[in-house]
Amino acid sequence: MNSILDETKFLIKKYNISANKSLGQNFLIDDNAVDTIISSAQINKNDFVIEIGPGLGTLTSKLLEQAGKVTAIELDNKMVSILEERFKFYNNFEIIHEDVLKVDLHDLIKQALLLSNGQLKNVKIVANLPYYITTPIIMKLLEDRLPVETITVMVQKEVADRLTAIPGGKNTGAITYCVYYYCEAKQVILVPNSSFIPAPEVNSEVIQLKVRKVFPVELQNEDLFFKVIKASFMQRRKTLLNGLSNAGIASKEVIKKMLLDLNLSENVRGESLTINQFADISNYLIKPCN
Repeated sequence: MNSILDETKFLIKKYNISANKSLGQNFLIDDNAVDTIISSAQINKNDFVIEIGPGLGTLTSKLLEQAGKVTAIELDNKMVSILEERFKFYNNFEIIHEDVLKVDLHDLIKQALLLSNGQLKNVKIVANLPYYITTPIIMKLLEDRLPVETITVMVQKEVADRLTAIPGGKNTGAITYCVYYYCEAKQVILVPNSSFIPAPEVNSEVIQLKVRKVFPVELQNEDLFFKVIKASFMQRRKTLLNGLSNAGIASKEVIKKMLLDLNLSENVRGESLTINQFADISNYLIKPCN
């Protein structure tokens, strides 16, 4: 059986293509990484899989063997043509030529489940995400509140550390709290840069986000909660007091009183707070008296 490297070289030569740098393309050639992605996603015939950025179809071919249906969303014209030809005999394959950020994923999922007559019961997302657009895609998938079980994606190693961190730890960023609120996140496998052609400058990591059925904190106003977190990380060296007041969330007097009432220092910074403390802050600030 040919390796993924051999397969990729064959496709590149056959179609006379190269990776599109503007779209952040790097072709995965690591058999172990592909097998680990597939096995960790635990795909079966009851699953509807949405694959984002399939490229040459390295993951797609494996997904089609396991899933009830695979819908691939690809922006690159050349890749769309290759995928259409490569998988034209698969009756469980569909391709959408579009930017995933512009796709109505709710409607896509609704239609797929409806047309399956009950065969498709679960929805899973699998992707090798371009580095330059990782965060917007992850946030879209989470904020859209899709009826998805798991999101298994490969991202830049540094980003993976932030996405899977425990809020308040050393790798904490604003997105850490968002991911933790919506998902249980875990790191699956480190993928060195030598696993791609062309090789990127940094290593990657496969992570899995298991979408929560129950959120970890109770919020009186979810929008304010995320607004407070975002404001706290706009300038990392600023204190929470300055970050929130500069963002116009509340006056310094109100924030000082809040910090005192919540037993927090006036010098505390956002990255040191737990998700429960951010919940306490947003719930405090929503009170009419504030």
